[in-house]
Amino acid sequence: MQTAFHDLDAYLHLPRASTLRLSPDGSRLITTLATLNAKRTQYRSAVWAIDPAGEEPARRLTRSRKGESSAVFTDGGDILFTSVRPDPDADEDEDGPAALWLLPSGGGDARLINGRLGGFEQIASHADVVLASARRLPATGDEADENRLRKERKEHKVSAILHTSYPVRHWDHDTGPGAVRLLAGPLPTDDASDGPATLDLHDVTPDAAAHQVESFDLSPDGTFAVLPWTIVGRAGDRRSTLVRLELADSTVHPLVDDPDADAFAPLISPDGTQVLWHRDSLTSPDRPPHLELHLLDLATGRSQRVAEGWDGWPSGQAWLPDGSGVVLVADSNGRAPVFLLDLATDAVTQVTSDDAAFTDPQVSPDGRWVYALRTSYLAPSEAVRIDLQAHRETARPVAAEVLRNPAPAPELPGTLTEVTATAQDGTTIRSWLALPEVAGAEGPAPLLLWIHGGPLGSWNGWSWRWCPWLLVAQGYAVLMPDPALSTGYGEAFIARGWSRWGAEPFTDLMAITDAAVARDDIDETRTAAMGGSFGGYMANWVAGQTGRFNAIVTHASLWALDQFGPTTDHAYYWEREVNADMVRDYSPHHNVERISTPMLVVHGDKDYRVPIGEGLRLWWELLSRSRLALDEAGRTPHRFLYFPDENHWVLSPQHAAIWYGTVSAFLAEHVLGEAKPYPELLG
Repeated sequence: MQTAFHDLDAYLHLPRASTLRLSPDGSRLITTLATLNAKRTQYRSAVWAIDPAGEEPARRLTRSRKGESSAVFTDGGDILFTSVRPDPDADEDEDGPAALWLLPSGGGDARLINGRLGGFEQIASHADVVLASARRLPATGDEADENRLRKERKEHKVSAILHTSYPVRHWDHDTGPGAVRLLAGPLPTDDASDGPATLDLHDVTPDAAAHQVESFDLSPDGTFAVLPWTIVGRAGDRRSTLVRLELADSTVHPLVDDPDADAFAPLISPDGTQVLWHRDSLTSPDRPPHLELHLLDLATGRSQRVAEGWDGWPSGQAWLPDGSGVVLVADSNGRAPVFLLDLATDAVTQVTSDDAAFTDPQVSPDGRWVYALRTSYLAPSEAVRIDLQAHRETARPVAAEVLRNPAPAPELPGTLTEVTATAQDGTTIRSWLALPEVAGAEGPAPLLLWIHGGPLGSWNGWSWRWCPWLLVAQGYAVLMPDPALSTGYGEAFIARGWSRWGAEPFTDLMAITDAAVARDDIDETRTAAMGGSFGGYMANWVAGQTGRFNAIVTHASLWALDQFGPTTDHAYYWEREVNADMVRDYSPHHNVERISTPMLVVHGDKDYRVPIGEGLRLWWELLSRSRLALDEAGRTPHRFLYFPDENHWVLSPQHAAIWYGTVSAFLAEHVLGEAKPYPELLG
C-alpha cells in the first residue's frame, strides 16, 4: 500500500495543525493549519473554524499569501491574529513584520489594527483590552520614533546590536536590539464617520533594566497581568519571580520571589482572585529539578502547594469556569493524558484513556467538555472533545471524540506497538516501536534506534521533523525509547540519570535495544542509532562506547561539554548542572579514538542552543582522530550535512527533504549495504 510516507513530496504536502482556542461563549473553536505553498519552499498557515459539536465541517476563515498565526478570541468573539500580509489600504504593497489584524465575529473582511514595525509576540484580550508583548528599541520614545529608527536601520543595512546584559541569543534568534515589553490599549471599534479604527497601544512596562518580560496572563477584567519577572543576576545568572502589573499606571506588585526556584506559567482564575503557578527548583550537579503546583490568593498574598501527592509535570492547563478545579496535561508512561485537579479535595485524576498526548486544553463555559489537540505516533494533531462530565460520573478515564477537522489523519505504512526491558538496576524501560507492514513476513526488519532530545522529554507525540513513518515506509523498524532522564515516569526516574548522562541513559538504551533485536521480526545484524540535540549527544556517546551499530546519525549534537556550556544560548543554566566531573566522565569527545562506526553529522549554522562549533569540532575530530579518519587518499565513510541558514530544527521544507533524503542514503549504504543516491539538489 502506497502512502504519503512513501514519497517525500507527498509527505511535505500533508497539512499540519497547531494551537486550539475556544470562543468565550463556547460556540466556536479555531485552529491554525499550515500547508505547503505552490513553490514548495515555505509553509503558510490559515485560521480555520471547527464546530465544537462535531456536526458541521471545518471552515477556512483567513487567506493570504503569507499566512496567519497567533489567533486568539476577544471576549466579544472577534478574532485577533498576526500576519505579514500587506495593508490593503497602503500605497505600497510591501510585506513587513507580523502586524495585528482583527476578524469581526459578525462576518466581513479582516482589517489591520496595528502595524508596528517591531511586530508582536504574545497577544491576549479581555474586557475590551488588548495586551501584547513586543520588542521595543531602548533609544526611542513613542511608536512613531520607534518605527523611524527601525526604518533607518533597515535602509542603512545596520544589524549590529550593543548588549549590556545576558543572554544575547535564544534558540535561533538574537535577543536584541531592544527588549520585550508589554503594550496595552483599548480594543478598537469602527466608527463609520471616522473610518476603520486602529489599536492605539502604549508601553505599560516599568523601566527596570534588570528585568525581562517573557510571558504573561491577562486578568478577566483586563485591569492587570501576572507575569514571570526575570531577574538577571550576578555573572549573567537568571531567576524567574512572579509579579502583578497594573495596566492603568504600570505599578508592579511582587507576588512570588523564591531564591531557590523559578516561578512561571501563571494562570489567573476565572474570577480574578487566584493564580495557579509552577515552582521549579533550581538545579545543581547533584540536585535534579523538582516541579510543584502552587495556588496564590491575590487578596492575602498567601500561596499554598496543591496536587501535593501527584508526581506529574504539567505542560498545559486551563481553569474550570467555576474555579473549582484545573484541567492539566502531563507526560505519563509514553503518553500525555488530560488530568483533573479538584481543588476541594486536592485529588488529581486521569481524564483521558487514549494512547496519545494532548495539548491546548480548552474548557467549555458549562464545564462539561474539554477541547484539545490530540496527537500520537498514529496521527498528527487533531481537534477532539472530551466528556468531562462522563469522567466525573464514572470516576474512570474516557476516550476523546475526534471532531470534524480541516484535514484527515494520513494513512500509515505500518503498525505501532510497545517494547519494554529491565534496566541494570531493575527499572522498567519502555519504548514505542513502529514496524513496517511486512516486518516478519518478508524477513526481519533492520532497526533504527531513535534517541529523543531534551533530555527532559518523552517520545509521546507526532513529530514532523523526526517522523518515523518515512523510514518505516522504506522497510525499517524504528525504536523510540524513554531512557533515564525522560519525563512521564516520576522524578526518581529523572534522578537516575541526572548528571550521569553517559551512565544510566546509555545502559537503558542498550537494554531496550537488546529487547527489540530479540524479536523475530527485527534483524540484529542491521542496526543504526540516531538522535538530535541531547539525542545527538547520546548518539555521539554511543559511538564512543560500542561498535554494535552499522551507522550513527547525530543531529545538532553536543560533542565537547567544556565547549558547549559557555557557548550555548543559556550558559548560566548549564553552569549550574555541568561541572568538571561531568565533563571528565561523560563528554563524548574524550572517546573519539574509539569510534569505529560511520557517522553522519548534521548541523545548522544558526543553531544557538547547540552552537555550530560543536558540529565543526566533531567533524574535524572524526576526520583526524577516529578509527575511520581520513586515509592517505583523503577518504572517509563519515559525512557532514551542513545547513548555513538553518537552526536547531531545520525548518525549510526543501531542507527537510534534503535531511530525510541524506539520512536515507547514508543508512542505505551502511545498514542495508545498498547504493542509494543522495538528494540531487545537494549538487
